[in-house]
Amino acid sequence: MEVNEMAAEECKAVLEHASLGRLGCSYENQPYVVPIHFAYDGGYLYVFSTSGQKVKWMRANPKVCVQTDEAQNQSEWISVIVNGQYEELPGPQYTAERKHASSLLAKRSHWWLSALGERQMRVGDKLIEPLFFRIRIHSMSGLRFTDEKERRG
Repeated sequence: MEVNEMAAEECKAVLEHASLGRLGCSYENQPYVVPIHFAYDGGYLYVFSTSGQKVKWMRANPKVCVQTDEAQNQSEWISVIVNGQYEELPGPQYTAERKHASSLLAKRSHWWLSALGERQMRVGDKLIEPLFFRIRIHSMSGLRFTDEKERRG
């Protein structure tokens, strides 16, 4: 068994094709982790959401992390962790960035469905304001686990 650190370029390659991760944020020393759909582009992760606990907490403490992984089986997997800063993209001053986020996320199937659908079920007919944000990547790291014995069969 081997666990190897991944180079920055390998981490970026994982982020370019990944679309689901877990967002970690904290408020008053309490951590909170929630799944998110994201799109990676040049130093940022772009996310569509609705207002809720994670947004409230990130507004109070913009330091966040995102973890994504891929598992071929129990003996082969990779994991990438991004540390960064939450940046909300409200309109109209961030219209171009929101459009960019939307175009990146649109390449993923039903990227908006879970956030809007879940929120609609909780609030009923009230207007739900969509929210785009991005995470400015400060650092990233990755690990690759392989079991050479399993690979050789």
